[in-house]
Amino acid sequence: MAYAATAQRSVPRGSVPEGSFPSVTAASGVLALQRALVWLVGASGAIVFIEPSPYELVTLAAAVLFFATGLRLRLVFMSLLLLLLLINVGYSIGAIPFLNAPEVANWIATSWYMAVTVIFFAMVISEDTAARLDMLRRGLIVGALIAATTGIAGYFNLVPGGHDLLTLYERARGTFKDPNVLGAFLILPALFALQSVVSDRFGKSFRSTIAFGIMALAILLAFSRAAWGGLIITAAFMLALMVLTSQSRAQRSRIIVMAVVAVIAAAVLLVVLLSFDSVSEMFKQRASFDQSYDEGRFGRFGRHILGADMALDLPFGIGPLQFHNYFPEDTHNSYLNAFMSGGWLAGICYPALVLITVIMGFRHAFVRVPWQRPYLAIFAAFLGTVGESFVIDTDHWRHFWMMLGAMWGMFAAAQRYKASSDANASPGP
Repeated sequence: MAYAATAQRSVPRGSVPEGSFPSVTAASGVLALQRALVWLVGASGAIVFIEPSPYELVTLAAAVLFFATGLRLRLVFMSLLLLLLLINVGYSIGAIPFLNAPEVANWIATSWYMAVTVIFFAMVISEDTAARLDMLRRGLIVGALIAATTGIAGYFNLVPGGHDLLTLYERARGTFKDPNVLGAFLILPALFALQSVVSDRFGKSFRSTIAFGIMALAILLAFSRAAWGGLIITAAFMLALMVLTSQSRAQRSRIIVMAVVAVIAAAVLLVVLLSFDSVSEMFKQRASFDQSYDEGRFGRFGRHILGADMALDLPFGIGPLQFHNYFPEDTHNSYLNAFMSGGWLAGICYPALVLITVIMGFRHAFVRVPWQRPYLAIFAAFLGTVGESFVIDTDHWRHFWMMLGAMWGMFAAAQRYKASSDANASPGP
């Protein structure tokens, strides 16, 4: 305890942003190391085309160092921990008959690891919140620019021999295995960049405009319909929240004007890109709503209905990665996949965890905290992924679990910040 008090006093006054709540055991040098690790985790999240990925290795190393230098599991995380535990117990029970298959064992191990990362991010973001969120934002933007630039370079054959490595089915995938995941990952960093475009001073806004343009172009060239719609919907939702939470008329006016300018610029960019025959043909193909794998009794949505009917009669599910043995393709629905892979236990707890997080997310959207701006971006991107989970399997997307953990960390930090503000505002005896 004496060391904790000494360490707390050793933090320079100017090194901790308002409302950051640094760890009581963190000296100034330790705080700098922890923040650097958060940046590195964010940047490494863009490189996942190999396994184990740099993201997993960096996150594991960061977790070890954070626990060694001070990290606390708060009471507010108990419900989160319980739901994650029950989800993975359900998955593990469903996997028992198939554990001799390496891919199933790996799937279960990944699910448990993702759960651990949620708790890790929640504990990390609950302390030194403003500074760590800023470092996470910076790291994600750097990683996103790397992934986006490589995807664009691969698509336009700008890297010798890189086309096959950086594209898939003539769609940009960059440093990801799947173009759909590249597009989904880029949404949150793109929202961070868009926030800077509409609210920061000219120099920073101009640099952010370039970054946003690169990420938006990569999302377009990934030819993921979900990512296209996700970027548009989440950006509109985030900007609406920014307008509603702005503290001055001038701020609101600038956000609205800059958003209109951004829409016009995006429309011009789209028109220019569609002038290329290869882009135009792929765009028309992917923009169609009558894809063969979506239609029919065993199409994407037909499988959802048939799978849901099966789930009612299978309390333990059919096990992870077994859905394609009953139907032509995978579930492409994370909520249905929870029932199929982990039975009723995972099937109930997984959507419950998502729903609780969404409800708490709306409750905290208008809470005045120093990190409100990044909160709105993360909440919007998380909500977009929640919606996307109805049409694609997102249950092993690293950035989804990162956002989920960050959300819970911000919930805890907001409660502490509000309690501290109320205590400071109350009159003394």
